[in-house]
Amino acid sequence: MAGFFLVYLLAASCAAGFLLFRRNTVPRENGGVFRMNGQPSVIIPARNEESNLPYLLGSLQVQSMEGLDLIVVDDHSEDRTRAIAESFGVNVIASPPLPPGWTGKNWAVTTGFKAAKGDILIFLDADVRLAPNSLFSLLAARERMGGVLSVVPYHQTERFYERLSLIPNLLGLFAFTSPMERRNPAQGLYGACIVATREDYERAGGHEGLKGELLDDLGLGARFREAGIAIHNYIGHGLVSFRMYPGGIRSEVEGFSKGAVLSTSKLSLWTTLLVAIWLIGLAASESAPFFFGTQWGIPLGIAYVLYTAQIYYFVRYTGMFGRWLPAIHGISTLFFLFVMLYSVIQVAFFGRVAWKGRAVQVGGKRGDGAGGKGRGDGVDSETKGTGEAVRDRTGGGPS
Repeated sequence: MAGFFLVYLLAASCAAGFLLFRRNTVPRENGGVFRMNGQPSVIIPARNEESNLPYLLGSLQVQSMEGLDLIVVDDHSEDRTRAIAESFGVNVIASPPLPPGWTGKNWAVTTGFKAAKGDILIFLDADVRLAPNSLFSLLAARERMGGVLSVVPYHQTERFYERLSLIPNLLGLFAFTSPMERRNPAQGLYGACIVATREDYERAGGHEGLKGELLDDLGLGARFREAGIAIHNYIGHGLVSFRMYPGGIRSEVEGFSKGAVLSTSKLSLWTTLLVAIWLIGLAASESAPFFFGTQWGIPLGIAYVLYTAQIYYFVRYTGMFGRWLPAIHGISTLFFLFVMLYSVIQVAFFGRVAWKGRAVQVGGKRGDGAGGKGRGDGVDSETKGTGEAVRDRTGGGPS
């Protein structure tokens, strides 16, 4: 009897995932379907993105639109970012020195915005890749729905360590597709791909209104909601993708941990509760091998099969995680728990998170970074021995 009760309980936990997930993909348009009002500007902040920019700029060249105002903001790159952008014939702007009180991406995006000519603004991270006709579909969806639109890109992976992000990616997708977030006054946007009119962006205060915030995309979403502007979050499957962390597992851990703890506080209570229920059931089902031969073995094994089938369905819209990793998802769950623990330690004990060898202050604490004084209040600290001000990553990955 207890075994059957456990099966029902874990099945209900698994069902929480279906309450959170919505297959809300961007509607495809074939061109010429709607009449666009105004010129679009594409703003791409980039720091050391020589490996990513060719994919993004190449995909922009094959879009079924003409007259795009393309802007790449070179945020003091130390590689060939600027040269590559110039080779594609786009407008390249050098980001001025970072003022006190700003985080790097917010400053770079604001710099690009001030140079933009268009009435419609498209903000893209440098690691985004667009399928042909994606821009037209994005603009048509925004025109039809109104308000501001953001897209959770489909995660392209190539190496095993990249695929460890399976569970973190699913949880991120839950956070942006959860129907409970529609009434959340702090509803977030996904920073890798955002489309808004200039008028709405300015009314919401833009990135300048949250210049010192680490989670710029979540903060920006709240600003749009405060201004009475509707938010529409989509899944990028088939149209918008990215490769988040080609630089190694260290960058992957730092990237996910940067907002792992802080972003949780932005979610609605119901979304957080359902995510917790789903995760607890997932972890319980993954303990099945340890109970083999006991009365709990079969119920836990059934739950494992249910979760595995569900994950295989979800990853069709989430990313490329290989044929077998979704079946042994416990490995990714362990990776997620490690990321959460690392994030808690960084935020709670050190008051900062790391990204690409730099320390970004959070929670209003001041610290000495790694060789310099922190600016505090969520802005970047000086982390080089020379005291040179540095910025958080300004293109690609979670913003």
